[in-house]
Amino acid sequence: MKHKMLALILACTAGQAIAGFNVVALGVDGGVEEGNLTSYLIRSDSQKLYLGLDAGSVLPGISKALEKGAFPQVTVENSAPYTPQGAVFRNLIGGYFISHGHLDHLAGLIISSPEDSRKPIYGSADTIGTLRQHYFNGRVWPNFSDSGSGMRIGTYRLNAPRPAQRFSIGLTGLDGTIYPLSHGGTPSSMILVSRNNESFAYFGDTGPDAVEKSKNLETIWRVLSGEVKAKRLKGIIIETSYPDGVSDSKLFGHLTPVWLLKELKVLEQNSGGNGSLNGLTVIISHIKPSLKADADPQAEIMQQLSAGDALGVKFVRLQQGDSLKLD
Repeated sequence: MKHKMLALILACTAGQAIAGFNVVALGVDGGVEEGNLTSYLIRSDSQKLYLGLDAGSVLPGISKALEKGAFPQVTVENSAPYTPQGAVFRNLIGGYFISHGHLDHLAGLIISSPEDSRKPIYGSADTIGTLRQHYFNGRVWPNFSDSGSGMRIGTYRLNAPRPAQRFSIGLTGLDGTIYPLSHGGTPSSMILVSRNNESFAYFGDTGPDAVEKSKNLETIWRVLSGEVKAKRLKGIIIETSYPDGVSDSKLFGHLTPVWLLKELKVLEQNSGGNGSLNGLTVIISHIKPSLKADADPQAEIMQQLSAGDALGVKFVRLQQGDSLKLD
């Protein structure tokens, strides 16, 4: 019996050691086209349910991800009585984190809410207040939440954990800790997702501290430096909305490649100095498309990040429907 127990403990320990996160991109852009707005899913390798990281576009992204094979566990045969898209939407998303109240980060959640299953929504007090007062209010949209005005349908349980305090995220098996960000006068937020001895950081929209006259990123870099030093941090999703050359006065609470590299340099300095971020996966999100015929902001931003990278990080740009495993 003792040998069997020891084998079980060793197996569980080994499983935790090799476990990681699975990320699926449901939407990657920062506006203009409504079908591909910021929205990601993340789950632990050892768990079934995903946490939604913002929800600008949800159902279109699920369809694209199914086409790309991101949900091999879902088939036409086992998704009944729903379509595969419906089965992922209702049964595999265990809750949402909404970083702030702008439409491009929550429109998909609002529009698809009549077909959703019961689940929690997490955000800062400002974000939850915006959802309650300005979206789920019976006027802009029926109240699918469990609080606020009008008839409460109760699909979503609204939660505003205290900043910098760790909490359990529904039935996902994940823990979260929310930190404030500054977004051109709009409160935004970042969530540090944790499972066992691993973590992942998702940033809502944010400008650089120097432009925002803020210390929010400085605080977050100090927190993440501890994760880096302990070799827990598996990756980051962070915005870079504009190519270099946009003046600071026109950033409106966003980052450019040069500003992101400067901010990541602060993280490196806090994490042990040169080389401490080598190999860290940094997923670039919220690139704003251009309607100009000769413009390709995505290619321009990724080239500028690569050219200016002296940190050794791995910059990644996921397309809608792509999935990525982070060990």
